[in-house]
Amino acid sequence: MIYLDYQATTPLAREALAAMLPWLETQHANPHSAHGPGRAARAAVEVARDAIASLMPAGGAVAFTSGATEALNWAIKGTSGPIVTLATEHAAVLDSVAAEAARGRQVTVLPVGSDGRVDLDAARAAIVPGTGLVAAMLVNNEIGVIQPIAELAAIARSAGALMLCDAVQGFGRLETPEGCDLIAVSAHKIHGPKGIGALWVRDGVQLAPLLHGGGQEALGRSGTLSPALCAGFGAAAKLAKSRMVEDAAHVGALFDAAREALGPRWQLNGSPTHRYRGNLNLTLAGLDVARLISECRDLAFSAGSACASGSGRPSHVLRAIGLSDREARSSIRIGFGRYTKEAELLDALARLDAAVAAQRLAA
Repeated sequence: MIYLDYQATTPLAREALAAMLPWLETQHANPHSAHGPGRAARAAVEVARDAIASLMPAGGAVAFTSGATEALNWAIKGTSGPIVTLATEHAAVLDSVAAEAARGRQVTVLPVGSDGRVDLDAARAAIVPGTGLVAAMLVNNEIGVIQPIAELAAIARSAGALMLCDAVQGFGRLETPEGCDLIAVSAHKIHGPKGIGALWVRDGVQLAPLLHGGGQEALGRSGTLSPALCAGFGAAAKLAKSRMVEDAAHVGALFDAAREALGPRWQLNGSPTHRYRGNLNLTLAGLDVARLISECRDLAFSAGSACASGSGRPSHVLRAIGLSDREARSSIRIGFGRYTKEAELLDALARLDAAVAAQRLAA
């Protein structure tokens, strides 16, 4: 199996697994307990928290969550006032703001251009005094486009609004933008374990609780933390920080090799320059994606977001950048990263091309 679905999840780093194992095998104390083993567990959690915070701006606190979905829900539902967001956001944002709209909160969803980027003049017109929250994704999970988060944050701040950045796909790969008030991240997108994420909150920002209970975690988040998951997340963050330049160079080389191998008949979706280069979202006219996935069962790639798989609906992201339903249904997403070898990537692309050629002969 050649794994090319890094936007859905990433392989667990051996360093993260090694950090987790003691807390799974022999050290089982509750990190919120006051006895010695509990304090040791708490110390492991704090080491992990520091590792994640080291990739964030200064002047804020990191609260662990069950994942980025919880973090985004908390950031949106824990704030007040009108919301401005983008049409290409993850469902965890769009569905949350829709829920808030159903409760009477004003929501503005800005369009994006054909390159997937928001128009900053349109953003300035929408983000006005009285706006409560601006929510935008650093790197789009479907097309890899990088939004101008620092510029949006500056506009939000001028209007007196808070800036929420969904940094899930960019955390540990790109520098975290300055000027944000809330940043949501996830462990399993940076070679950590599934089931844990975090919300960074700037000092002085107050959030209403999403979960009610013991209020054990930082900023009052309720629920018992898993030292194993925290330790794995922390180890993955530490590794990502140390390898950021190396990983970026590797991914860039893979991107260039893949584009050369595929040639111009595959249309790249989203900006070719303002993008994370570990994402290739491509359209080929007339492609039967479901058949392609079935015929290439030993290649793990995607027809879009894993969160929306099985819905039967064309990608809202591809439709937002101007693709027709037919074009959106003829698109694939290829994701690669730290542990992808160039030879296996090129082999996979050659096999995809051969399967496409066979489809056309049979048509």
